Amino acid sequence: MTATDHEFHHLPVMVHEIGALFGPVPAGFVLDATLGGGGHAEHLLDRWEHLSILGIDRDERALAAAQQRLARFGDRVRVYHTRFDGLHDAMDAMHIDQLSGALFDLGVSSPQLDVADRGFSYRNDAPLDMRMDQSQAWSASDVVNGYPADQLARVLQQYGDERFAKRIANAIVAARPIERTAQLAEIVVSAIPAAARRTGGHPAKRTFQAIRIEVNGELDALPAALDAAIDRTTPGARIAVLSYHSGEDRIVKETFREADTGGCECPPELPCVCDAVQTVRLVRGVPRTPSPAEQAGNRRAASARLRVVERIADSPTRGRR
Repeated sequence: MTATDHEFHHLPVMVHEIGALFGPVPAGFVLDATLGGGGHAEHLLDRWEHLSILGIDRDERALAAAQQRLARFGDRVRVYHTRFDGLHDAMDAMHIDQLSGALFDLGVSSPQLDVADRGFSYRNDAPLDMRMDQSQAWSASDVVNGYPADQLARVLQQYGDERFAKRIANAIVAARPIERTAQLAEIVVSAIPAAARRTGGHPAKRTFQAIRIEVNGELDALPAALDAAIDRTTPGARIAVLSYHSGEDRIVKETFREADTGGCECPPELPCVCDAVQTVRLVRGVPRTPSPAEQAGNRRAASARLRVVERIADSPTRGRR
């Protein structure tokens, strides 16, 4: 199925703040590790003539849409079909040695949520799918209909922060087989106490988020992808991550802290003696969340959290304390 730019048009989150972050980086390629419809990439290319974009995405429909949207930039844009932890392969295939920056927007794009046949949304009735990469065999149906109740509950709690995870998991197992998103959403709603359904948005939101993350292995791939981005960026480059879930943000925070400290565990009042090597510095003074106006105009921006580091030349942590 051929995507069009119209089909994949969406509002990129914190686009102006992110555009400003990449202004000072060296000339070269910025990795857009979750290219989607190309909204962030387009803004960066329009705003900064010294930057080009290497865009990767596991969704081939998104890549096709982004190529249409960014065609006017010519050879300043290169795209590659892979998950974000495949950035080494993408760079090698495109003959790019080092990056001037990297952006990870970990949210699901509007078309993936809104196009019913993708099966991501509790708002549309569709087959249980949720695959970002349509060539992948594993789908939401395998998780919903195959996992035992205890494993399913762990997924809902870990990836959805769902406090009624056990109740929902037991209800799903009792209702099998489940084939449609509307059926799953109804089961989740019925499993949650009536008083809890009245607050916090749609009762099935957390369950659908958790199953999507599990199907696509999103958190499993994230640490390796961030480490690879740090490894392939040049000093002065910046790495920015937009996360939308506490589990994602926790991984980003821990990975960036590890790179900032080199993993040093020496007492803070003493010099470092463990040969830790610092590879990034935290970028201070940047907005951490979308503005109130943006949150009001784009409901999917409400949970976004931004973290940014700047690559430095590898250096011992001794003397930092």
